[in-house]
Amino acid sequence: MRDDVRERVPGRVRVGTPGRVRVPVGADAARWVTRGRVKRVLFVVHNVTSATRLLDVKPLFDGDLRVQMAVTCTGSSPFLAGVPELLAGVGLPVLPWEQAKEEARGFDVVISASYGGELEVFEGKLVVLSHGVGYNKRLAAPGAGSREPGAGSREPGAGSREPGAGSREPGAVALAAPAAVAPVFGLGPEWLLHQGRPLATATVLSHPEQLRRLRAACPEAAPTAVLAGDPCYDRILEALPHRDRFRRAFGVAPGQRLVVLNSTWAPRALFGDGAEDRLSWLLTRLTSELPADEYRTVAVLHPNIWYGHGPGQVRAWLERARRAGLTPVDPLEDWRQALIAADCVIGDHGSVTYYAAAIGRPVLLGSFPESDLDPESPVAALGRAAPRLRASDDLRRRIAGVIESHDPRAYAALAELTSSAPGRSAALLRNVLYRMMGLPEPAGRPALLGRLPLPAHQPAVRTAPVRVLTRVLRLDPPEVAVARYTDPAYEPEDAEADAAHTVVHEDTSDASLLENADVILRGGDPDDPRLGPPGVWADEVASRYPRCGLAAYLTGVDRGIVRTRGGEVLRLAAAPGGDGRADLCDPAAYVSGLYAWLGDGHGVPAELTVVTGAVRHRVVVERVVASR
Repeated sequence: MRDDVRERVPGRVRVGTPGRVRVPVGADAARWVTRGRVKRVLFVVHNVTSATRLLDVKPLFDGDLRVQMAVTCTGSSPFLAGVPELLAGVGLPVLPWEQAKEEARGFDVVISASYGGELEVFEGKLVVLSHGVGYNKRLAAPGAGSREPGAGSREPGAGSREPGAGSREPGAVALAAPAAVAPVFGLGPEWLLHQGRPLATATVLSHPEQLRRLRAACPEAAPTAVLAGDPCYDRILEALPHRDRFRRAFGVAPGQRLVVLNSTWAPRALFGDGAEDRLSWLLTRLTSELPADEYRTVAVLHPNIWYGHGPGQVRAWLERARRAGLTPVDPLEDWRQALIAADCVIGDHGSVTYYAAAIGRPVLLGSFPESDLDPESPVAALGRAAPRLRASDDLRRRIAGVIESHDPRAYAALAELTSSAPGRSAALLRNVLYRMMGLPEPAGRPALLGRLPLPAHQPAVRTAPVRVLTRVLRLDPPEVAVARYTDPAYEPEDAEADAAHTVVHEDTSDASLLENADVILRGGDPDDPRLGPPGVWADEVASRYPRCGLAAYLTGVDRGIVRTRGGEVLRLAAAPGGDGRADLCDPAAYVSGLYAWLGDGHGVPAELTVVTGAVRHRVVVERVVASR
């Protein structure tokens, strides 16, 4: 067999035209399938963002032996990076776009979450979902108003419904027309009609306010509208009772506030470098001005940022902030859990910030280009209601003020506009999809969406230098206040502090900082053979860095081993909380409390209370090796 017609992939040999699928669809698929008397569902993916919305509804078909699912990618979006890996992880048959179009008649229902590619070939069976919280962003139509620029082609470049030159992707740069003239993405005839007829059989909307705007913008498509709620929002609502678990997963300690930095994509988004590059000062200030033990910071960025610029580049841009304790959140899996766990979201005009407001979280707008939005949209209403963040603000005071003054009912009206059927999208969507397939819904089985998984434990990791201000509060029993600031641009101010020291992680990017560190620490498994027992590691550090006053090996979320300059080896362990759970305060704070206590001329205590903000941590101190 010729090499050019054979492609080896894991678990399968494909024969014929390279890339084409022969099972479970194809001209001779009947010869090879095990289950052939099925209804066929095709998911049409444009990019990672739209794919995640399609995956929200995939569980509606789970467990049904009468349904075969497949997926295809139009290739029309400039944001194609990440799509192959995502689809490989889903495990459904992946059809080349040309094959999917050729075999359009073989599918019973086709589901898309964006516009792009020749979707008209699926006439009579196309369902279009929103890939955001409704339709909000204005976008100038390409080709001087033509619905099909470039001689009618919907392929990339010439008349694509996806971004590119004259992009139709929401948030794209090309807002050539005034905002009052530019149509709203997903509501205008530029996207909804083909040769004057509706493209979709069912245009899924989440609220009647979208239907009102649809009727005004494109009355020809109004008969296709289906009010079926918002599955993404419903997944968030279902998981709200697990907020405390999500907070612990992100390493948020009792008394600590979780600040979520959120950005959609495009130059005027919060992450963008449009008219004002807010990110250039915000990233640094978030980690350096907020006390590390009172605030936890994570970043939720739009997939188009990750996959447009490349995950490696985005991580490089975030590297300094990451080393200072900011955690980039998985853009596919964990962003909803981060919103639920948040105490404040610093965001912009994207859907994620709106979802945060809809579930009652305090929102602070770092960027909000009103002209990019339909003024009648719910997201525009959020821009009129939410407070703004400015470079001149005292960041800590501004965030604290927004949190403390927030009324959970402040955005109740916006929450109502998110979905007219909260908690019911699964049932409504399944009914629509099965009716289109001509198949009765599974008897006796409720329609269910996938539940949000518990994220992996991901506490802040600080390898940047930390400046620590301390104050001995009491001598008997010993009590020390600790305030830690990561990589500050200037010396932190605290009129009540009576001492300060610098902590440097052994894995700091600048090894020269270790020479003058007061405390050197690292974390890890105490049995890691590469480092040796914690006491041995500490001896090596003390020998290598003679100015180091304490060497600390953190062995767990609430404990560690410390070696003093005098050679004593001590075990620190925080007492559990009242609920029996481990204290999630960074144990590096306990090390700094001990350093301040010993530096004030006191001996090793049997117990030490370390105060971070308004929270008190009882730390037991045990000698492991006698002084030598």
